[in-house]
Amino acid sequence: MNKAFVKFSLVILVLLHALFIRAQVAVTWTPVQPGIWKAVIGKPESISLLKAADVSAYEKGFALLPSVGFPLDKKEIVVRQRDGKIYLRFPLQKEEKIYGFGLNFQTVNQRGRVLDLHVDHYGGKDNGRTHAPVPFYVSSGGYGVLIDAARYMTVYAGSAVRVDSEHPPKLYDRNTDKDWSAQPYSDAVEVLVPAQGLEVYVFAGPSPMNVVQRYNLMNGGGCLPPKWGLGFTERMPTLSSQRDIVGEAKLFEQHDFPLDFIGVEPGWQSMAYPCTFEWDKQRFPNPSGFLKELSAMGVRANLWTNPYISPKASLYPLMKGLAGSHTVWNGLVPDMALPQARKLLKEHFLKEHINIGVSGYKIDEIDGFDNWLWPDVAIFPSGYSGEQMRQVYGLLMQRMTTGWFRERNQRTYGLIRASNAGASSFPYVIYDDYYSHRDFITALINSSFAGVLWTPEVRASESAEEWVRRMQSVCFSPMAMLNAWADGTKPWSFPEVEGAVKEVASLRMQLIPYIYSTYAQYRWEGKPPFRAMSLVEGSGGEDQRDQYMMGDDVLVAPMFTGEKFRKVYLPAGKWYDFYTGELAGEHEIITITPGLDKIPLFVKDGGIIPMMPPRRQAPVPGQKVHLLIRHYGKANGSFALYDDDGVSFDYEKGAYSFVTLSVQRDSNGNLAGSMSDPQPGKPYGYTKEVSWVFMTK
Repeated sequence: MNKAFVKFSLVILVLLHALFIRAQVAVTWTPVQPGIWKAVIGKPESISLLKAADVSAYEKGFALLPSVGFPLDKKEIVVRQRDGKIYLRFPLQKEEKIYGFGLNFQTVNQRGRVLDLHVDHYGGKDNGRTHAPVPFYVSSGGYGVLIDAARYMTVYAGSAVRVDSEHPPKLYDRNTDKDWSAQPYSDAVEVLVPAQGLEVYVFAGPSPMNVVQRYNLMNGGGCLPPKWGLGFTERMPTLSSQRDIVGEAKLFEQHDFPLDFIGVEPGWQSMAYPCTFEWDKQRFPNPSGFLKELSAMGVRANLWTNPYISPKASLYPLMKGLAGSHTVWNGLVPDMALPQARKLLKEHFLKEHINIGVSGYKIDEIDGFDNWLWPDVAIFPSGYSGEQMRQVYGLLMQRMTTGWFRERNQRTYGLIRASNAGASSFPYVIYDDYYSHRDFITALINSSFAGVLWTPEVRASESAEEWVRRMQSVCFSPMAMLNAWADGTKPWSFPEVEGAVKEVASLRMQLIPYIYSTYAQYRWEGKPPFRAMSLVEGSGGEDQRDQYMMGDDVLVAPMFTGEKFRKVYLPAGKWYDFYTGELAGEHEIITITPGLDKIPLFVKDGGIIPMMPPRRQAPVPGQKVHLLIRHYGKANGSFALYDDDGVSFDYEKGAYSFVTLSVQRDSNGNLAGSMSDPQPGKPYGYTKEVSWVFMTK
């Protein structure tokens, strides 16, 4: 090779390296909340994920967390700007695991993956395109990172190896070394963001749970649903009339099956896909009377909708100048970033729906697919691009509709197809059209890293076994929902398992005192109500994609069709069978062979589970309910039982109660339960006389 050419090539390489080094940006980390630091890189855009969510931190919650310092070596965090893009690099230690990066369905530990974070319908692969591609990750090392930009991001989560790495992978010969891998070890998380500027947040722990708590508290604390939102719900077939829906509610009464709210699907509108948001006069000749009739039965109505405005809608001419450049199904796409657009929608939805008794919404079709949603080439009157709007549209919809109910001092609980960072406080549960039972459970686990809620809804099943197994899972999730929009299935559609389905739905209702208190933890402490095992103290860093915790004390291990037995990982300490109180194991993997009629549940030693007698509907303000309090194991225990009126935001003004339930050994060595008195003048919906049940003999 020509020596002059070699010399020239070396000079070029040196110059390119110098240019790359010159592109490096000095970063200043500023504390914004206890254990949270922010860096501003370049000039952040006027819209971002957190700006779209527009919530304030719940600052009091941070006082419950340990004091911590910055959790990473700042010198190892590298930021560069080139070609209108930002390159971020964060260090990884050899044994670290990486959790998060949104609502993934098949994997829990994301280390080694390449992800394109992009709001979309989930298509069967954990590639970053999902309903909530939250650019936040949590390390098993006890820290987290959030990248706040309304852009598609490419993430190399410990998958790319740099020439200048101080910790390069070991060299192997593929021909002779069995340990050779096509994906060598990498010591960094690297992210490419096509933006001129953004903000980055680093969260300290010291535990992964503490990281998640700080993230949720920074985003307003977790949502606290109304009590009725924790009951059972069914979504009706699409073309149901008001007579059909009232008849369905009566049918639930006849079967003595729980029902707190009912979903009214697209046929309530005079036109859907795109929508008019106006009642169909044939199927719903008297919407107000229909809603009052449901209310008299203790049932609330949740309306399906999507935001695309039909040319036949009265809103169409008013919204035409306030919508994006492209349509969806010939419908306008309102620019939710514009106050005028939001005002028009608010006036219409209040008049037509909320003022006459609608309790919430199912907001559909705002996630994808690319071939029918507005394209990235679309522009919006606010100046935001199609890409930016796609990343934040779900946030804007949640913020807007939540605000409508908040102004009425009325809590809501609904369904959404798209979300992102900053959504912790919004009372919405994500769902989709994908239908893998096992993957649904993995999504439920991953939701705990993303500040979102997810339901493994039930639609149809090919067998009675699948039906009851899916029903059991959904009753131990954020929303116990049968979605019968397509085929009109009922909880009792498989008579041979009707008893088992009714039993688990009844158990869900009995557990509302426990579940509601667990959501209070989410609201006040930032702890996800349904959480990954890797967030549990004493988990030993074990990753599980098919079991999870409901609150602090209950371990849920769903069964899947065809399984006669399964393995369950029990964290540190003793664990007891929920149904019998017998010892199940201690920090080990056990094999269980449960029957079809029960979902496997385990309670940790000293666990206290407040329950109430079976009932069809959640308690309403003014009702006093008897408590049945279970204790498991041999250890002392305590539980903070939360209560408020269950429907309003008065709890934010101090109108709530925390009552301590305690179990301790008396002078004779026997376990005895006690309950502190509720604070006078505070809402408290339980009787003072309680029944204690010591499950472990």
